[in-house]
Amino acid sequence: MSDATADDLDFLTPPAPARPWMVGVRVGLGLAVLAMAAILSSLVLVPPGEALVVVRFGAPVRVLTDPGPAWKIPAPIETVTHVDLRLRTTSSGLQDVGTKDGLRILVQAYAAWQVAGDAAQVRQFLRAARNDPDAFAEQLRSFMGSALQVTASEFLLADLVNSDPARNRLDDFEKSFSKNFSETTLAMYGVRVVQVGTERLSLPAETLAATVARMRAERETVAAERTAEGMRVAAGIRSNAERDARITAADALQKTADIDAASRRQAGTIQAQAYDIDPEVYALVRSLDTLGHVVGPRTRLVLRADAAPFSVLVGGPAAVAGPKP
Repeated sequence: MSDATADDLDFLTPPAPARPWMVGVRVGLGLAVLAMAAILSSLVLVPPGEALVVVRFGAPVRVLTDPGPAWKIPAPIETVTHVDLRLRTTSSGLQDVGTKDGLRILVQAYAAWQVAGDAAQVRQFLRAARNDPDAFAEQLRSFMGSALQVTASEFLLADLVNSDPARNRLDDFEKSFSKNFSETTLAMYGVRVVQVGTERLSLPAETLAATVARMRAERETVAAERTAEGMRVAAGIRSNAERDARITAADALQKTADIDAASRRQAGTIQAQAYDIDPEVYALVRSLDTLGHVVGPRTRLVLRADAAPFSVLVGGPAAVAGPKP
């Protein structure tokens, strides 16, 4: 031990006591770190498209829906649960449902939904769906199938499958389906249905045969109605044409009679004027006209030559006019 140097014995020397101000600095730093940790554990950030549910000892106490920073009591007193508020879509799959007239159809619908932003509805979704959107989507498909069955029972097959756009009520079907479906999901789960629609609508084999037969009968009825209408119009046109023809013929006869009467009056006037000018010539012309009407190419007459109107051939105009007074 005598041979040991002073440097070898330094580790046996106790350290010098810390100064009081250094102790205060260390304590202050520790408290600052603890305060910073407490602040960080109390500060939460609400992301866009999400809601934060503040849970205190397992019970929801607040719902934060406005994006941005917020405060809570540090864990483990209060914790937060994220609830997705973004829009999602779910398909019902092909559902075999019955219509009002007892026929079967295959319908596939879709729904666009999201958890409503109201605090009460966020809590309801957290409580009813356990904040599991995928599990809730499975339940939603079951609700959609039930709603499709209820909705289809309100419509005839002809309202959904029809070649006449005026009789097609597919829009009314989707509105009724949305009403039946939306009220249930909002009341039970706090989920708001934004939009619903029909992805596919088809017919089973037996329903297809009945539909084709119905459409054929409708087409035949329409064809018969149009044929009857065409025959009615044709009969009306024919009747009008015959009436117009009779009216035209009567007018023509009337005009002919009027022209004949006018010509007779004019002829009488001319004859009277001719007689006043020269009675002998008038008598000669009249006799010749009479001969022209009586004697034809094959006429054979045996008459006295001095009898009228042939006397003019023997005696001349004087024989017709008679002796002058």
